[in-house]
Amino acid sequence: MYDSFKRKITYLRVSVTDRCNLRCTYCMPECGITPLPHSEVLTFEEITQVIRYAVEHGVSKVRITGGEPLVRKNIVELVRMTAAIPGLNELAMTTNGVLLDRFANDLKSAGLQRVNISLDSVDPERFRQITRFGHLEDVLRGIAAARKAGLEPIKINCVINKSPDEPDARAVKEFCRQEGLQLRFIKEMNLETGQFSQVIGGDGGHCASCNRMRLTANGDLKPCLFSDLAYNVRTLGIEKAFEAALNNKPACGSVNHKNQFNNIGG
Repeated sequence: MYDSFKRKITYLRVSVTDRCNLRCTYCMPECGITPLPHSEVLTFEEITQVIRYAVEHGVSKVRITGGEPLVRKNIVELVRMTAAIPGLNELAMTTNGVLLDRFANDLKSAGLQRVNISLDSVDPERFRQITRFGHLEDVLRGIAAARKAGLEPIKINCVINKSPDEPDARAVKEFCRQEGLQLRFIKEMNLETGQFSQVIGGDGGHCASCNRMRLTANGDLKPCLFSDLAYNVRTLGIEKAFEAALNNKPACGSVNHKNQFNNIGG
């Protein structure tokens, strides 16, 4: 699949829920959100139909996101269904790691290959401030479980305000060095103002070479994180939704007034 700017689309990010078990200050309001009604959330069968179409047309990498994907009931079964799709080369997940110690072995057995884990501080009190009520030890257990299960390479996503030289960022960098973890710094973004930049240590945020589409939990296929454009796979059908998203994928991101990070998966 190619968009109108001849960028080859090989990467689909799939948000399976807008719910999360944390309330990170840069992502969700402290009071939480009004979650999507169950009837609006794509079923596993619908999700895998979309992924299968994408893979048949050139997508080779799928990342499962949220919200927090591990709070979606029977998430291991979705991983198993996705991993069975012929032609899919890479299946990954981004998680906050809180529940990962419970799921790591089953996710690996189902076909998940690797994980990205969010970690913005290795100081327990700072971690709790950022996540509002998270416990650092839960994430550390998740990291250890992921390593033991073979969900590697493990990549750490660390959100920073302005610079990797911030105290929390420096401490996370040292932790990753000691633990042999790959690290990506992500500057805090704002969908409504269009504030974004390239990921430090990754390839996100580089519009000229963007190779991704996003599927939200309610079936909106989005050609760009920083855009209001969305084409629903239930309303239009999978093929027409992809055609519209490809034809209208913008050259560069601008603003997004219709989504929040909890329902688009970053």
